[in-house]
Order: sequence, then C-alpha cells, then structure tokens
Amino acid sequence: MTEHNPPRDLRDFLSTLRREGELVEVNAEVSSDLEAAEIHRRVIAAGGPALLFNRVSGSPFRLTTNLFGSARRVDLAFGGEAGEYVARLARAPHELVPPKLGDLWKNRDLLKAVMNAGTKRIRNAPVTEVVDRTPDLTKLPALRTWARDGGAFITLPLVETRHPVSGISNLGMYRSQIFDADTCGLHIQIQRGGEGHLAVAEARGEALPVRLHVGGPPALILSAIAPLPEDVPELLLAGFLQGHKLETCANPVGAHDLIARAEFALVGEASPGERRDEGPFGDHYGYYSETHPFPFMRLKALCHRADAIFPATVVGKPRQEDFFLGDYLQALLSPLFPVVMPGVLDLWSYGETGYHSLSAARVEERYKREAMKSAFRILGEGQLSLTKFLILVDDAVDLHDFRALLTHVLERADLRTDLFIFANLSMDTLDYAGPKLNEGSKGVLLGVGEPRRTLPSEFTGAAPGGVRAAHVFCPGCLVVEGPRHDEDPDFAARLAKDPALSDWPLVVLSDDAARATRSATNFLWSTFTRFDPASDITAKEIELFSGHASYTPPVIIDARMKGYPEELFCDEETAALVDKRWAEYFPEGDVEMGDSSQGHLA
Repeated sequence: MTEHNPPRDLRDFLSTLRREGELVEVNAEVSSDLEAAEIHRRVIAAGGPALLFNRVSGSPFRLTTNLFGSARRVDLAFGGEAGEYVARLARAPHELVPPKLGDLWKNRDLLKAVMNAGTKRIRNAPVTEVVDRTPDLTKLPALRTWARDGGAFITLPLVETRHPVSGISNLGMYRSQIFDADTCGLHIQIQRGGEGHLAVAEARGEALPVRLHVGGPPALILSAIAPLPEDVPELLLAGFLQGHKLETCANPVGAHDLIARAEFALVGEASPGERRDEGPFGDHYGYYSETHPFPFMRLKALCHRADAIFPATVVGKPRQEDFFLGDYLQALLSPLFPVVMPGVLDLWSYGETGYHSLSAARVEERYKREAMKSAFRILGEGQLSLTKFLILVDDAVDLHDFRALLTHVLERADLRTDLFIFANLSMDTLDYAGPKLNEGSKGVLLGVGEPRRTLPSEFTGAAPGGVRAAHVFCPGCLVVEGPRHDEDPDFAARLAKDPALSDWPLVVLSDDAARATRSATNFLWSTFTRFDPASDITAKEIELFSGHASYTPPVIIDARMKGYPEELFCDEETAALVDKRWAEYFPEGDVEMGDSSQGHLA
C-alpha cells in the first residue's frame, strides 16, 4: 500500500496544487465584496483551477478559493489512500477478531493510522504568531457572495466547542456572518453537535467558549462536515485522515487548545440566550436563506499567522465545491454504512438537491416490509434524520444513476402501499419548502421485489388542459409545465384526475419542464428542493386504509416555486465588472470563463 501522506496544512496544499498545475494566482486587485465570488463562480462553472488572490481591497491578507472545486483537487487534499483505510477499518472486526499475530502484522499500517487518530500539543505554533486582543474582523477578506447577502461571511469556518459537562469536542462548519469588528454569527442548525453544546450551556446559564478556525489541515474540513455519531470527536477523524496526530497549541486567551497549523483562530464565547438576526445568505440549495435569529460570538482575540491566507468558498446552484466534498465524503464513509446500520448495503445522498432533500439506499428485503426497518434506521441516524425523501431498493442498482434508479423503482412500486408520507416533522434549516423554519415532512418510497408494470416512455395524445409542455424524464416519470402556483395553486389536484395521465405512475409539475428534464442534475435540483411531501404530493385518489394514506396513481409532485426565496443569480453590476476585467485577472488567457448563472445545470 502506498504511503498515506495528505497535506499537513493549507500552505502544503497550495504548494501541491501549484506543482500539479491546479492553482492560478490573481495579481490584479479585487474586492471581496461580490467581485471575487463571481470570478470564482465563473471559474468553477468551467471546471477551472483553484484561485489565489494576492491583492484584496481593504485587507492585508491574501484570499484563496475553489480549493475543492474538482474531484482531482479533492483527492489531492485528502490523499487517495484514505478510502482504502476506511474500507479496511470496516472489515477489521471480521478479519482481526480474534487477533492473530500474522494478521496484526499485515495490518500494521492500519493500526498505526488508528493510533494517529488523536491530537498532540506543540510549541511555537504558526497560528499564534500574531495575537490581536483588539481584533477587527472587518479587515478579513471574507466574502459577500450574492447581492442580497446580509454582509460578509466566513464560509469555511471550523467551529470547535466542547460539551460543558463531558468536555467532549465537536467540530462543525457553521457559516459566520461578520457583524462588526469583534462580533460574528454562528449559524448553528438543528441536529448539529454545536447546537447540543450550546443548549446545555444555556440550560446551565453559562457562556459557551468557541474557537472558530480558518485554514489548517484540509482533513479538518472533511471532518467538520462528516455525519459522525454525536459523541465521536471530529478531531479524531482528522488525525486518522491525515495520517498523523493533529497538532494543537496552548490558547493564549482561553482554556481550550487551538489548531496549531490553522491560518486564523477567532477566540470568543456565545452568551446564553443571546440571538441576533443573521442573513440573508445565498445558500447551497441554490436560493437565498432569509433572515432569522441565530447565536453569535463575541471575540476575545484574533490569532493568526503573520502572513495568513484566508480560504473561502462560494455556494449556490449545483455543482459548487460543497458537491465535490460531499460526494467524496460519502464514498469515503460508504464501507461503514453496513457496520453502523445493519441491513443498509449502500446509501447515497444527492448533492444536486442539497443532500438532505433526497437519499437512496439499497437494503435487505428478506421478508415483507423489512425495507421499512432500514428506512427508520436511516431516518433515525444523526444528520440523516433530516432526509426529506428516501428511496429504497433491494436490487443491485447504481444509486448514482438517478434516471436508472427511478425507472427501477417505478417498475416495482405499488404507490397505493409503497409510498409513505410522514407529516409534522423536523426539516433541514436551509430547506424552505416546509411551512416553517426547521419544520416539514418526509416521504419514503419502496421499489423492491419484481417488476409489476411496463412503463410508458413517450407521451402521446392531447395534453391536459392548462399544460403548456410535457417532457419525459425517464420511463414512468413525466414532467409537465403549467400555470404558476400563485396563479392556480389547485392545478396539481385537478391534473391528477386527468385521464391523459393515467398511464404515468409519477408526474412532476414544474415551472419549466424543458429545463427540468434537460439533465439528471436539473431534474434533481428543480424537483426535490421545491416540494414538501405532505403538502405538495397528491394523486388521482387518496384514501385512508387502516391509518395508511393510499395514493392511486398518477402521483403528482407539485415542484413549482411557491413563495420560496428566489433563485440565485449574479447582479448585473457585478457581472458587468467581471466581464470587463477578466483579462486583468488572467492576463495569460489560460482560465476559461464559465456561465455562473447556470453553474453545472444544463
């Protein structure tokens, strides 16, 4: 096995990217207020390189973005061997128990990696080269990425807290709006470790100490977004992923250590019960998240390297950097799914939908409805509990090929008995399809057993009244375009009863049917980010049998916009500025300009 040796910190990673031809430096002065974000979006839309901005208006610090904007750069960040280590770790209980000397010797590199899953304190840490006890956060080159954003945000924050009683660490990535010189937001969402720590601290009437790091070992970023069990410290995973213990150092203004190789460390605390309006923010669902009260921290000090570099990311319509990180993380952890969730053989969440909106799993179905046991297990597991819609199969289907997956399911599902809707539940904070923030519903669809129908693959005949266009996404699934929701909110219910659709088990009502069916990415994004299962799914008939809502097809998903925050587009002034200055940013002419208004949508 090759040596597992991913970058030790941001500097090491930038050196790797430069050596591999994956980094372009921008020497023209740019603004972190909208301009840099639009440059980034156009570069990532064209599949372009990581960027290092050497001159940022009003800031003494350099700025780097698009570090993880391709599968290759993600591999360079975390080391191609990490997945093999995790797979071997998943097999270890079967292969190394009972322990035999020969087996232990053959797996000594794995045992060494496990032993590295921890921290060690060092002296003379780079992150404490400068300790500013009168900090000014407005000097950071933090990005305002979209015109309606409420301000500049730290978009790659590594927020560490400790449980007030047990002392167990949690590392999360909660965006942070810069409010003023020494105050910044903590967008801590439900079902996150930091939220639990804050709740305990507030119940005790105590402030929660917070360390917000920026930069450092890339393994920290992956660890911060990993859906680990609540009491498993993410810092342990970081050490395991980078192949050596994570270096920490004494905190010059607090009790808890800092990440030694971070670029910045914001040290402060969140006071009990205090909230501040945060947002709006152009988010990774491809829409704005609006203004809501969230916790915030007051700084005691800003620690940083003397020549610190500020890493940032930009989110929006798929695919952005979070897509490449999320898909890598899923592939990395997939060998562990059957270990922590017996009966779940494979699992995939779709980054095109913001991840929480849709997941699919291959499960065991040895007896009738065993699949639902796995459904409840998935929906009860950490951050997976926020999954809005879950599709289950019991056959060897490629979960990454959504057209093939949906075809497979629609051939098998009896929608009268295999579609389950659960109302009045929690929902991902960023999903605005529900009735209130953090509230919504869930759907589960089973596609198990043998095929029961032959699916239509072409729409013929006259379109139902009010339908402007009809396009087939895959066999059995028709996407139709009708009046806007504000013009005719009851159109979906009437559509379900139209005999022209009787052969189609699933119909999606869209604002733009041609766009929705142009690619699987388009379909996933424009469908699953725009409906709440309990409110927006209807059928020809819905009857109650023994407490089960039975849906007689066609089943209609109303995926029209319904007063949600608007889709993200660059403002005209910034777009014109970037158009005009593109040759200044890239005088060699070696960086292609993509279409930021579409991202990777077709």
